[in-house]
Amino acid sequence: MAPTTVTPNVGQDSDRRNLGKKKHRPPKSTGTPPPNKCPSPTPATKPVTGRCEEEPEKRGGEGSLAVREKKLAAAGGEANLPLLKCTSLGTNLESLIDASLTADLAAGSGNLASPRDSAAVVEEAWERLKKSFVYYHGRPVGTLAASDHSREALNYNMVFVRDFVPSGLACLMKTPPEPEIVKNFLLQTLNIQGWEKRVDNFYLGQGVMPASFKVIHSANPKYDTLVADFGDTAIGRVAPVDSGFWWIILLRAYTKCTGDSALVELPLVQRGMKLILNLCLADGFDTFPTLLCADGCSMIDRRMGIYGYPIEIQALFFFALKCARLMLKTDRRSKELIERIDKRITALSFHVQKYYWLDFTQLNNIYRYKTEEYSHTAVNKFNVIPESIPDWVFDFMPLQGGYLIGNVSPARMDFRWFLVGNCLAILSSLVKPEQATAIMDLIEQRWEVLIGEMPLKISYPALDRHEWEVVTGCDPKNTLWSYHNGGSWPVLLWLLTAACIKTGRPQTAKKAIELVEKRLATDGWPEYYDGKTGRCIGKQARKYQTWTISGYLVAKLMIENPSNLVMISLEKITKHRRTVSLPEMSRLKPH
Repeated sequence: MAPTTVTPNVGQDSDRRNLGKKKHRPPKSTGTPPPNKCPSPTPATKPVTGRCEEEPEKRGGEGSLAVREKKLAAAGGEANLPLLKCTSLGTNLESLIDASLTADLAAGSGNLASPRDSAAVVEEAWERLKKSFVYYHGRPVGTLAASDHSREALNYNMVFVRDFVPSGLACLMKTPPEPEIVKNFLLQTLNIQGWEKRVDNFYLGQGVMPASFKVIHSANPKYDTLVADFGDTAIGRVAPVDSGFWWIILLRAYTKCTGDSALVELPLVQRGMKLILNLCLADGFDTFPTLLCADGCSMIDRRMGIYGYPIEIQALFFFALKCARLMLKTDRRSKELIERIDKRITALSFHVQKYYWLDFTQLNNIYRYKTEEYSHTAVNKFNVIPESIPDWVFDFMPLQGGYLIGNVSPARMDFRWFLVGNCLAILSSLVKPEQATAIMDLIEQRWEVLIGEMPLKISYPALDRHEWEVVTGCDPKNTLWSYHNGGSWPVLLWLLTAACIKTGRPQTAKKAIELVEKRLATDGWPEYYDGKTGRCIGKQARKYQTWTISGYLVAKLMIENPSNLVMISLEKITKHRRTVSLPEMSRLKPH
């Protein structure tokens, strides 16, 4: 059965309203869904919906439990299918590019754009990336968010920390590498970190990294000035939790690429890492190892119901902890911090693997949960009400596959799919090898809804109608299948490609790259696409979006040379015991 597009119940308030009410059921699928249609002008008297599809599906049917029992009973015999083992996870990534992988990459290449077309797209991408460079005192320090001169700049003429990451990776992965701009960016943002950060009468923590900064040019480059945004001018006035994590991850990629240990050992750099980590590891009232966040604190920077413990932030947090653990000096002053990092890595990986993981077996378990359990023997530890499971999950979840859900907190599970968190969990080894394999299985089996005509859905499914009103506050930008509400973002191609290579599935990445190369350059490198399958250019998307360009380049560079993956991938950290060789054992035996 093709997955339906009914939106999830996200948030405790929404759950409370729906409990005890008769839920409407979506109709059964009768075949291939109708093709997308670009949105027609909306009358001024009606709220903007931003839809890029046919009329909404009519809803109706039986009570929720009865319908779910039929679905689960029909597939119950296959609920415990074993997960496939992943071939590349746990192996040495330095030797990843072997004969078998090269053969996989070469196979089936006839469907890709012709070499001449692909080369032309790559050449244009590099030219536009170079043109986006921002200079401060005559040195490149970052890239513009977008270079769309047909629209008002707003904040798209600033250098965003998260946006620069794929640009920096592209410069590091190219042959020969161009690490200068990455080094300058790392040091410049570190300098901005030390600024006083104030919103009204409240001062932010020392470790907060800026969301973005802008260079104010003068006639003499020596007198250029900087203006930074720590969330004080952002939509909703939310500080960027992810900026510091991305900075640490990029620092590790730079060190891995260049071997420049002198940069990471600078007292300024060591102090910057510690300030970021101290913000996250401070003692509080938390009962979970996950990081509590406000809505709009990451790439999804508008109200989208991700408040609490979003998977994107948890995966970034884990990734940054492991990178910092490899780069921090093990001296007396860092000993206590390193011990806290080690404990948090262990606790966070256990928590996410156990409580965020959802496959068919776990879905069946949650569906059968009892509520109001007390004591340490409780199975339903978060008191999740089974009736709050959205209907679409039962059709979306394949028998072979799984994923990390969007959020877990008391009495609330956000079952939506978020690509960034799942791919980062694979790259950082936050998930087990068999879970990584299951995530890729799900992407391949739900290709039509998660990839569609233009990769990739940032979240699935989209919020609609009442959920859209309650969760987003009727946000006119996050309408159905648009922007962060189920929009398609080509920049995410580099994350998918990295996850595909790590799990031994380069062909899946090549298939996505093929889709991108058909349209992306012709469409003017847009920021995002709208519609159920990503057919239409986003209604408010900027053209010549820099991270769209650099995300494509990074994906191509990794497919052409999979050994580039070592810059952005980590294996599981294990405590190694010193092994004793046979000659040593013989010498240790008493004579």
